[in-house]
Amino acid sequence: MPKLLGVLLVGLTALLTAPVHASAEPTKAINFEFTDVNGKSFKLSDFKGKWVLVNFWAPWCPLCWVEVPTLNQLNKRKDFVVIGVGLDYGPDTNVVKDTANRHNIDFYAIVAGGARRNPDSPFRQVGPVDFYPTSYVYDPDGEIVMFIPGQVRMNKVLAFMEDYKAKNTQYAGGRSEQPEVSPVKEVTYSKPQSSSTAPAKPAPGIQSKPSAGKPKTVTY
Repeated sequence: MPKLLGVLLVGLTALLTAPVHASAEPTKAINFEFTDVNGKSFKLSDFKGKWVLVNFWAPWCPLCWVEVPTLNQLNKRKDFVVIGVGLDYGPDTNVVKDTANRHNIDFYAIVAGGARRNPDSPFRQVGPVDFYPTSYVYDPDGEIVMFIPGQVRMNKVLAFMEDYKAKNTQYAGGRSEQPEVSPVKEVTYSKPQSSSTAPAKPAPGIQSKPSAGKPKTVTY
């Protein structure tokens, strides 16, 4: 009996400590639908073929205004759309519009998103917002490929876009090789050669999973 109990305990321990592998396929993004402060409704699928950045901010967040010039520049691109969503501003929705005007926010749209505790807040159609600013970037196919906690950096976004274009051009041409220079390096995991060899650790600050033709979400 003690021997059987020991075998069961060993088996249970192995089961609980076994590594959990994420799905090889990306999670399909929600086709969000928002209404801006001027009453105009739009949805993610309206921007098919363009990059879309959804930026969450609050009127009382001083760090949110530092990235406004960068976001304004991105929104001026023909292949890019920036949507700003104001949250946690109190009962007066006019605060969102007034704040956007005061800080010279020039995005495609400004949305009054209410409080994060609200069950119908727009952020629930995108992803978690634990602090401000927080941004999510969708690729031209409508998939979330970047999560940016904190300020948006122009060089990071442009580098990712160039890397995306290079890879998709190669796959479209039937070539499997990777570009010689990749601005954003993907983290890969390889099986150890032997039990004495430890697996490589991912580079700090960038989290990504390899895919068959589509980049996974990268966190900066």
